[in-house]
Amino acid sequence: MKANVGGIDKILRIAVGIVLIAMAYMNVVGVWGYIGVVPLLTGLIGWCPIYPMLGISSCPMKKST
Repeated sequence: MKANVGGIDKILRIAVGIVLIAMAYMNVVGVWGYIGVVPLLTGLIGWCPIYPMLGISSCPMKKST
């Protein structure tokens, strides 16, 4: 697994995940809010399984010398 989530993408995923889980815990959005586990985990591990299928990566490219 090569990292494909980086920078702002990672921060946003973690924040959205935490907010969704908190809202589900407080019964604001119901059990569907626990889907926030997905963006939280992908943000924490730095890899999204859908990105390779779409050919996307938000990690900065390494410059070759």
